[in-house]
Amino acid sequence: MDCSICSPVSLILRPPRNSICQACYDGAKSIISFLNNLEHNRDIDKSTFADLSQSNSYKGIGNALKWVEEMKEREEGLNEKLSFLGGLVTVFKDGTHADIQVKPGNGSSIFAHRALLAARSSIFKNMLETDGCKASPNETISLPELNHDELESLLEFLYSGNLPINKLDKHVYSLSIAADKYEIPFLQKFCENRMLQSFDSSNVLNVLEISDVCSNTKLKEAAMDFIIKHTEEIVFSTRYDTFALRNPHLSVQITRALLKDMNERHNT
Repeated sequence: MDCSICSPVSLILRPPRNSICQACYDGAKSIISFLNNLEHNRDIDKSTFADLSQSNSYKGIGNALKWVEEMKEREEGLNEKLSFLGGLVTVFKDGTHADIQVKPGNGSSIFAHRALLAARSSIFKNMLETDGCKASPNETISLPELNHDELESLLEFLYSGNLPINKLDKHVYSLSIAADKYEIPFLQKFCENRMLQSFDSSNVLNVLEISDVCSNTKLKEAAMDFIIKHTEEIVFSTRYDTFALRNPHLSVQITRALLKDMNERHNT
């Protein structure tokens, strides 16, 4: 069994798993028991842990401690990276040395930085390399498909590589379409992961629609599977009536998928 703690594969390359070998399992139990017994002792000697890790009676404790240390170092490294990238967010919010304005479909324009936009999207790079954009530091580019809040969230992600969950959930569909249109793969994956984690009977039709617009096969298959498993709840809802009128081709695909599933279950 490939243990998730003592595996020789580097931690960052390991796929998610729950498997653990007997030695590491016993070691983890020993750590818990040991710390419970000493929970009121604030001055635990590190040499004590070293001695325990070498003891046959605590087989696997060394691997467990090493794994804990790896996780701690990884978390500290991530926090340092996020803190470092936070400087870009501050520059964006303060508009420091901004040299371009990005105009949404409605609302006021938002100041940004040409170099960062060009680095995040090849489409933006091409837009900004036109003679018109080179001519004036106050040039404006327009993204009319986004409203002001959606545009602000898009730019915040481009600067930070992340979004608060409330903003992501509110704008995930428009951001996914923007990521597809402007070729921002990291944002595409970010939105895809959130939709895969959060769809249910109330929003799965929206997810299916977005997956079709963005040609996202993984998302589309997951949405279809969910619809098949919750057919009556979804197909007999008023949401489906509106969806079917707007997306007749997807309605046909749903019908075919349901019939295929029925035939497969009938033949098993």
